Amino acid sequence: MTVNANKYTVFVFLSFFFWLCASIAQAQDDDYVNDKQLRYSDFVYTPNVRTVQFHETTWDYAPPILELGTNRQLELSFDDLDNDQKQYSLSIIHCNADWTPSDLMISEYLNGFFDLNILNFTFSENTLQKYTHYSIIFPNANMQLTKSGNYVLYVYKNGDKKDLILSRRFMLSENLVSITTLFTQTASNDSQFNKQHLDFRVINSAYDITNPYADLKVVITQNNRWDNAVSSIKPTFIEPHQLTYSLDDASTFNGGNEFRFFDVRSLRTYTERVRDIYKDDDLKNHVQLFPDESRANKNYVFYNDFNGNFLIKNRDMRGNPDIEADYVWVEFFLPYTAAEADGNFYVLGKLTDWMLTKSNKMTYNANKKGYECKLYLKQGFYNYTYVLKKDDAKGGDETVTEGNHWDTENDYAIYVYHRQRGTYFDKLIAVRTTNTLKR
Repeated sequence: MTVNANKYTVFVFLSFFFWLCASIAQAQDDDYVNDKQLRYSDFVYTPNVRTVQFHETTWDYAPPILELGTNRQLELSFDDLDNDQKQYSLSIIHCNADWTPSDLMISEYLNGFFDLNILNFTFSENTLQKYTHYSIIFPNANMQLTKSGNYVLYVYKNGDKKDLILSRRFMLSENLVSITTLFTQTASNDSQFNKQHLDFRVINSAYDITNPYADLKVVITQNNRWDNAVSSIKPTFIEPHQLTYSLDDASTFNGGNEFRFFDVRSLRTYTERVRDIYKDDDLKNHVQLFPDESRANKNYVFYNDFNGNFLIKNRDMRGNPDIEADYVWVEFFLPYTAAEADGNFYVLGKLTDWMLTKSNKMTYNANKKGYECKLYLKQGFYNYTYVLKKDDAKGGDETVTEGNHWDTENDYAIYVYHRQRGTYFDKLIAVRTTNTLKR
């Protein structure tokens, strides 16, 4: 009797242990609330912070990339829905090509102050959702970057670097080599009409690369996304002062489809994708979108999109949209015959930081026979897509609902990193951006 009792106790303990481990793992994958461990990626650590925008100052849609030795700057902005004044500060970490912290000391890549206080803030006006809009432009006279490569900035509160608010990636490049590109269709019959293959050459006529196989790292991103970036790319041919990258499946991407869109720049006008506009009992704005439909088996149709980006704008007011655009619950619905047994659907785009988290996971409504989700977003024009993440997969698959076409217009960026012999960090020696329509 005692032996059986002991076995039962062990069984209960192990069951609880495995359940706890699974719960923790799921929470780490899905939920950002109260997660204050720094991630070297674009991430928001607190639910009161929304609409993080980060770009080169000359264009709101420019990626956060600067060239070393120029006067160009980056602008970071975000909203705090607590609608108060907080002491926010910014700090910067230099990273390797794989976004792990480099071995550089902070004094080796920063001149001036190592931290900046975010002093520019404004309270919202004429909005139901009250918030405080914060912004900062850097590098500036108080902080200069001295090394090329990958960087992660993080914002923290009240001088406590463990009280994280958000983190964002950016890059500082040097034009030490040049890159030429060519888009081609894949040779495989199975993927000829749905994959996009990128061949390219790195021309280093004035820069010495001793061992390109060991010292060079190349990364390719699609539409400024890092969730599906590729990095295991090696040169196919090596010639004097030229490296050719071709015939490599690593530089082949799903073409996908043009992004879906909705327009909530006005809460008085029913735009193309808006089915209903209303306020709830708490006077929160709601916009119900028309149900989406699967495009997996439809022919490709071109239309202009933002490649997953968004524009903040309020057409109901003529003032500054940074502080006069209101917040609204946007309701998505994707008809689906039955719930997926081994995966979940997510709403994905820059509006969700290209992350698969609890906030943008869709739930299946058996009565309506479809997946639904609500996101609290600032007024504007948004791109988005639906992805299915299988339980055993690392990322999401957009082709399940969106289709997959070689013709799709996409932006690509090639990053070339070099670790010179005798150094202990990865220089970013070239960045080339291109678009499939230029092929």
